[in-house]
Amino acid sequence: MHIRWLTAFLDFPAEQFGPEVTFWRAIAGSTVSPPRGAHREFASLEPFNGDPHLRVQRIDDGPGGVHLDLSVDDPRAAATEAIALGANAIRDATDGHLTLESPAGLEFCIVEWHGESERSRPIRWPGDTISLIDQVCIDVPPALFDRELVFWARLFGQPTEPTSRPELTALHRDPRFALGILLQRNGPDSIQTRATAHLDVAATAIEDEVARHEGWGARVVEHRPNWTVMADPIGRHYCITGRNPRTGR
Repeated sequence: MHIRWLTAFLDFPAEQFGPEVTFWRAIAGSTVSPPRGAHREFASLEPFNGDPHLRVQRIDDGPGGVHLDLSVDDPRAAATEAIALGANAIRDATDGHLTLESPAGLEFCIVEWHGESERSRPIRWPGDTISLIDQVCIDVPPALFDRELVFWARLFGQPTEPTSRPELTALHRDPRFALGILLQRNGPDSIQTRATAHLDVAATAIEDEVARHEGWGARVVEHRPNWTVMADPIGRHYCITGRNPRTGR
């Protein structure tokens, strides 16, 4: 499958949509596009340079979360390939995008490519620190991890790379995309039965980035040696990580 562009969608229930868009717009250092869609339910977080790799969606049912959009030339052909690799078809929308589910249950969409190609650059903040929301981490129940990892590696056509933590495995980062993909094997005591996803921020100064996020209403959940787990104003977790925002390393 030839994936042309990769986007992370933040899905919010209607009552959370406005405040959450305000928070994530501030964290990303972006503006918000005019709404679009049949019910004005979609918008892009527009970077100051490059093409958007983050979008928001107002949903009618469920708690929301994070999902991936894979932009391709021929969505139906790409969906057929994904199903052959182990995905399940969920919905076939009238506008041409298809919703599928990974072997471990993470929903993702295959959509038509509209020419996106320019990666956005990290944002420079006061204090001369830089950061970028640049990674989607897929959290997988341990019994499903190996199959899930193989699925995403084959779907993207990228080899896997070990990290400094045994529970974390990355896909080789495609230099065309602003987003990288990381998979995390949940602990043996996890009660999670399906894969979910969260966003990771790459930052040159974790403490400064944490303080900035706290100023917008986030809170610290846990400090780790190389990252800090945060909760946004409605309690959704994401991570601020000590990685190079330009390379993702």
